[in-house]
Amino acid sequence: MVPPIGVVNLKKYNEEQARLMEEMCILVNENDTKIGADTKKTCHLMENINKGLLHRAFSVFLFNSENELLLQQRSTDKITFPDLWTNTCCSHPLNTTLELEEEKQIGVRRAAQRKLEHELGIKSSQVPLDEFKFLTKIHYLAPSDGVWGEHEVDYILIIRANVDLNINVNEVKAVEWLSIDELRRRFENPGDWKFTPWFKLISENFLFKWWEDLDNLDIKSDSQKIYKLGI
Repeated sequence: MVPPIGVVNLKKYNEEQARLMEEMCILVNENDTKIGADTKKTCHLMENINKGLLHRAFSVFLFNSENELLLQQRSTDKITFPDLWTNTCCSHPLNTTLELEEEKQIGVRRAAQRKLEHELGIKSSQVPLDEFKFLTKIHYLAPSDGVWGEHEVDYILIIRANVDLNINVNEVKAVEWLSIDELRRRFENPGDWKFTPWFKLISENFLFKWWEDLDNLDIKSDSQKIYKLGI
């Protein structure tokens, strides 16, 4: 049975991850228009998600010069989707002046820079804001367990860069650089690998088509579209 919102006690979780649940996410409607702000905790409780609460997010796919994709395995300490493999970085722009700015997705790009450094130690100078390619947005809903989940309008960002990593073990358990064929084999024969639902949705619908033509991403951008996936 899912406990009511007031009963969910963050003290049983990792202290740093519980602290991050106080961050203020951007609430949006299905058109990605801002309608308010609330804590990361509030946004990720299934009790609220089931009532329609929706927030803005982003997913970064970082490729190196060999066209390999950097994947991360989420830390065991994560409150949502622990230990699952996913794309390079997934998080949320915050309800701040810098990350609310919408022209050319600049607020989301700033948030992506911030979280790439926080989670993977990638310096902002190695991932300049104007190097991110915005492809599209997806609207999806995914339960994590009986208490937590995701319900997001997710901005998809691709960047190609050779980067230095300094892993934050509170956020990331492991990383791998995979070729397109290696990732296909992982999906076909996952073994011990388990993937986040949004990474699977994006991969099944878009990723491999983009990956096969990374030099021409500008013509593949669909910035006016919000795709509903798995809803």
